[in-house]
Amino acid sequence: MTEAVEETVGVSGSNGGPEPYGLEPKTTVLARDDVLSGKLQVKSGGQVLGNFSGQIECDGDLLIGPEAHVEADIRTVRVTIAGFVRGNVIAVSRLKIATTGRLEGDAKVGALVVQEGGVHHGVIRVHPEGVPESEPTAIVDASPRMAIVALRTAPNPVGRVRKFWGEFF
Repeated sequence: MTEAVEETVGVSGSNGGPEPYGLEPKTTVLARDDVLSGKLQVKSGGQVLGNFSGQIECDGDLLIGPEAHVEADIRTVRVTIAGFVRGNVIAVSRLKIATTGRLEGDAKVGALVVQEGGVHHGVIRVHPEGVPESEPTAIVDASPRMAIVALRTAPNPVGRVRKFWGEFF
């Protein structure tokens, strides 16, 4: 009789290497050498390791890899930026900018983590109570208003000085 040996092999979500940045394995959406443009909708978590331009919507955790170049507006639950992103980000739960990460654009987040070396150019609004679904609206009263200006004559200070000095001379 022969004995069967069963071996379990772990699969990493980072294309064969150890998992960077301490995240659990994810589905790779865009590999390192891939280029894609358009609207990307990810139903769970994923990784963008290559070049992408357009719009990304993710229902889970999204990792922008250290060599990724993304020019897109991103809406997700949690995002970790370890590469370059140019665009606006909405992260309902958390935005993390890793040491190699760079974000050029505005962000609305539930929580913010920026590791030393991480770069952000833009405005970040942190909403710990939850990211609002709609943009705030300003109420502006556009009705015309009349300004009432009262004119009055100003006293002549030169006359006072002449009068004052005239008493002495």
